[in-house]
Amino acid sequence: MLKAVEATIETDGHVRLLEQVHLTHPCRAIVTIVDAPDVPESALLAEQALAEDWNRSEEDKAWSHLQ
Repeated sequence: MLKAVEATIETDGHVRLLEQVHLTHPCRAIVTIVDAPDVPESALLAEQALAEDWNRSEEDKAWSHLQ
């Protein structure tokens, strides 16, 4: 069984699960540390699509007066 559970890890290494987990026996776990600010998922998903427009030379020229 694979189940992803969000958690926070304190500076002393204490892991705090953000939801309850019910297990019938001890299980192994893999911890991935995400050292990034909380960013809405929709912003991350839109970034690549928006970059296609933002990173055009026409956009640079249109906004150059603000630099």
